[in-house]
Amino acid sequence: MTAVSMTMPILIVDDYNTMIRILRNLLRQLGFTNIDEANDGAAALAKMRAKDYALVISDAHMAPMSGAELLAQVRADQRTSALPFLMVANDADDEPAPAASSTIMKPFTAQSLKAKLVPVIGAF
Repeated sequence: MTAVSMTMPILIVDDYNTMIRILRNLLRQLGFTNIDEANDGAAALAKMRAKDYALVISDAHMAPMSGAELLAQVRADQRTSALPFLMVANDADDEPAPAASSTIMKPFTAQSLKAKLVPVIGAF
C-alpha cells in the first residue's frame, strides 16, 4: 500500500459554509493541504469532472441534491466509481449510505475524522 499523500486533492461538499470551514481546518490539522470545496452536489460533480480527487467528504443533508444523490452519481460514473467517499451525517437517525466508503457523525474532532479516514485512504 502506498503512503497517503498529504497533498492529495480532497473535495469537501456542504451547503453550510461554516461546516466547510470546520472540515477544512480539521483536515489542515491532520496535515492535508490540497482542499477544494463545493456548496452543492452539482458544483461538486462539475469539479470532479475537471479534476481527479483522491477523497470526497460530503454532507448527507444538502439541497437541491442530497449527499446520497451525489454519491449515487459518483458511483454511477466509471471515472469516479471507486472514489473514497466519506459521508457526514447529522445524527444516528440518518439513513446509512451503504455505497459510501464510511460515515462520520457530527460533531467530530480531528482524531475521530482521522479514525474514519485511515480505513478509507490508508494510514497517515
